[in-house]
Amino acid sequence: MPAGDLGDPGDPGDPGDPIGQLLAGRYPDPETGELLGTAARAVVIDDSLDGREAELVAALDLGHHLAVVADVDTYAALGHRVERALASRFAVQRVVLDRAPHADTATITRLGASLDARTEAIVAVGSGTLNDLCKMAALARGCPQVVFATAPSMNGYTSLSASITEAGVKRSVRAATPVGVFFDLGVMAAAPIRLIRAGLGDSVCRPTAQADWLLAHLLLDRPYREAPFAMLAGDEAALLSQARALVAGDLAVLRHLVRTLVLSGFGMTISGGSYPASQGEHLLSHYIDMMRPRDLPDALHGEQTGVCALAMARLQDRILAQDAPPVLRATAVDHDDVVRHFGPERGEVCWRELAPKRLDQRRAEALNARLAAGWDAMRARIQAATLGSARMTAVLAAAGAPLTPAELGWPEPLFDDALVHAREIRDRYTFLDFAADLAPATQP
Repeated sequence: MPAGDLGDPGDPGDPGDPIGQLLAGRYPDPETGELLGTAARAVVIDDSLDGREAELVAALDLGHHLAVVADVDTYAALGHRVERALASRFAVQRVVLDRAPHADTATITRLGASLDARTEAIVAVGSGTLNDLCKMAALARGCPQVVFATAPSMNGYTSLSASITEAGVKRSVRAATPVGVFFDLGVMAAAPIRLIRAGLGDSVCRPTAQADWLLAHLLLDRPYREAPFAMLAGDEAALLSQARALVAGDLAVLRHLVRTLVLSGFGMTISGGSYPASQGEHLLSHYIDMMRPRDLPDALHGEQTGVCALAMARLQDRILAQDAPPVLRATAVDHDDVVRHFGPERGEVCWRELAPKRLDQRRAEALNARLAAGWDAMRARIQAATLGSARMTAVLAAAGAPLTPAELGWPEPLFDDALVHAREIRDRYTFLDFAADLAPATQP
């Protein structure tokens, strides 16, 4: 069966399915009618892919010399099976990283140096960090990448970005979309339950991310697109309504989760960045990663995202509940404040991100005029995109996912600092910026 052609309704082989349409370059943009596509050539989601691995990769015609890259855990979960299958048709180099590798520049350099000079394609076997490392290694090598997923834990499989720590600051870096992405639902279901809950957490932030992106568009005229949200709406609705069944092992609901993650990744790709899936909630999570004490318990990215999305949803709820137009003031924080908080090296990096979105008094007054004239329409459009904190809490609670910073072992002062300072790590305007720049009389 050809890659991407599963033949089941709602799968990539269905010509009316968003994934199939994107692979064919025929997904209609809901705003312009333009036909959208993706650099990915195959997405396969099936109950089992056992025995089909070599066939799926061979269909992509990537060359003969492949590097299969996994870490200790993902090699045990699926990597050994993929290596054995591919070795029947290709020359395969096995690269197994230590348990829980870090997505940072040093690890990328080591991975690149370990690859055979003849490598024509990289086959990643893993999830978030492993996929990001292989994206960057493939970009540096100038070769394609495919991925066999081991957990439905995050939405970066099909995106063109990688989350990499550089100079102590975690940021999204442009990479390339894998040409083939393969999901064995049996392997997904066997993943630790925390990883499945993490995938739900990485999905439930869609409303807060969309609200932040819309705010930047409506207030600051920054670009915005509806397509990333339209394409995943059906699967998201099915997933959120059955969160309890997801963690009970229901493969049909798990398929909706995987599809939501795939389509979220494609949404980032067609948007040219992580805008539709990474806004204020990810800034909070990245801030915790940057500033975490050494003894802070480890949490999964999606667990953090879910908790931070709830915090963003509560903030958005409070601001959007205001009938009177909010009033902005000039940004109070300056260069010295940022460097004092983050330290000299990271502080300079953060200042370069914050400076373009700071408000002086003239700009604040211009925005206040816009808010006075259009707040009702602005907040109505943003509210239409949100779920509200109560619904989001219910979804995560049904799956047994963490709901509060305390459940992740985060000290209250650390999270309070995140709510204040996370806006400073990236030039992305969110409700964190809006709240911080509100005049005292209109603060939520």
